[in-house]
Amino acid sequence: MHTTESKTESLDNKDFVTSTSTEILSDPNSNVYEETILSKTEETKPQKKMRMHIPSPLKGTLNKFITNGVILLMIWCITWSLSGPAVLPGGNLFGLLIVFYCAIIGGKLLQLIRIPSVPPLPPLLGMLLAGFIIRNVPFISKHVQVHNTWSSTLRNIALTIILIRAGLGLDAKALKHLKGVCLRLSMGPCIMEACSAAVFSHFIMKLPWEWGFLLGFVLGAVSPAIVVPSMLLLQENGYGVEKGIPTLLVAASSLDDILAITGFNTCLSIVFSSGGILNNIVSSFRDVLIGVLVGTILGLFVHFFPSKDQSKLPLKRAFLILSMCVSAVLGSQRTGLHATGGLCTLVMSFIAGTTWSEEKIRVQSFVTAAWNVFQPLLFGLVGSEISVSALEPNTIGVCVATLSLALCVRILTTFLLVCFAGFNFKEKIFIALSWIPKATVQAVLGPLALETARRTAPHLEAYSKDVMTVAFLAILITAPNGALIIGIWGPKILTRHYNPNKIKLHLSALEHH
Repeated sequence: MHTTESKTESLDNKDFVTSTSTEILSDPNSNVYEETILSKTEETKPQKKMRMHIPSPLKGTLNKFITNGVILLMIWCITWSLSGPAVLPGGNLFGLLIVFYCAIIGGKLLQLIRIPSVPPLPPLLGMLLAGFIIRNVPFISKHVQVHNTWSSTLRNIALTIILIRAGLGLDAKALKHLKGVCLRLSMGPCIMEACSAAVFSHFIMKLPWEWGFLLGFVLGAVSPAIVVPSMLLLQENGYGVEKGIPTLLVAASSLDDILAITGFNTCLSIVFSSGGILNNIVSSFRDVLIGVLVGTILGLFVHFFPSKDQSKLPLKRAFLILSMCVSAVLGSQRTGLHATGGLCTLVMSFIAGTTWSEEKIRVQSFVTAAWNVFQPLLFGLVGSEISVSALEPNTIGVCVATLSLALCVRILTTFLLVCFAGFNFKEKIFIALSWIPKATVQAVLGPLALETARRTAPHLEAYSKDVMTVAFLAILITAPNGALIIGIWGPKILTRHYNPNKIKLHLSALEHH
């Protein structure tokens, strides 16, 4: 009986709870409903710990600047604990660190200089001036020193990255459409400027003929670092796209650099060789054949290895092409085959780019990231090679005269070579004037001649310093002027098409020239 009564009571209690809960749910405005919900929420809600939030006293750009500065300081401390005196004033690592960050700051400061209706100046000019100031301020130059071997190796690596970008940047379809005028524009002005610079430097600067041609090929290269971004900006805004002017100049700039670097390496082999002229020419052709053959083999290798089923394919391909090309360039310098490494790099990167097709863009992004590291080092080190105290009073005058006359020949040659390519008079003038900027290749080839003379023929160092001075002045004069000419005159001279994304390039007229 007791058990039956207890069960009955429990059932009554359950019915009471059920009815009560039903009443509460049916009347959500009741206080019981609110108290029940709150009590359940408080029971189920996890208890949060009280945290003290202290606002940062500095935010924005200043906070970022201090954070990055402390990170760099910690990197320096770790490096000092590993290498010791090398990161102290007077050491190689300390000198490279100062040159690198001063070059970056110089480029950033130049970008901050904005004049209304005037395009910004290229940051590489600020990097060049930063290195120049480091060398010519006595207190700074005493503590910032970089060994010639380190400087030469870094410049050669920068040259390798330039050649890789040139090879990967060659568009086979654009070259096919613009083959005639593109070949004329890439070869004619470069060769004519090299020959005219050789003549002018021989009679004005009193350079030997072989040094004159070496200087000519240093000056003969146009700078993709100036031309390509400026042309892409014009193309995005629709200027000149109807006749393919930006595409033409972008494609021709890579071929122009290839020809100039090949000619420079050939002249370098002749200048620093002890054999006869005929032997030097034969050895130069031998180097060219070796470079093309090795580049073709390596280009085919990176097409099949790594295979497409592997992970992180663009990163592996970028590492392979960078490591192989750097080894080829530095190895050719070590063995005396100066023209081999550059040609091997160009051929290998071009063949690899044509076989990679869609994946080439991602590989180019990794190569561009490597260039962003070496660009400040390159121009900073080039600027630090120029010492005002070592220049003779009349050196700058004769160098500027030689450079100016060679540029006039280049402008006239360019104008004549595009006369029969379907462009009007204003467009011909624009193409001729936009083909004068010099920066990247000159920053590599000028110091290379100086370093080779220091290492193998010290009695020729005076000639190599003249070549270095002309290369420095060429960057200083033509880089900002070329960028301003393209940026200011381009929108005024070129015809604008308002739908550049929908336009079809009418290149049939250019194919026949």
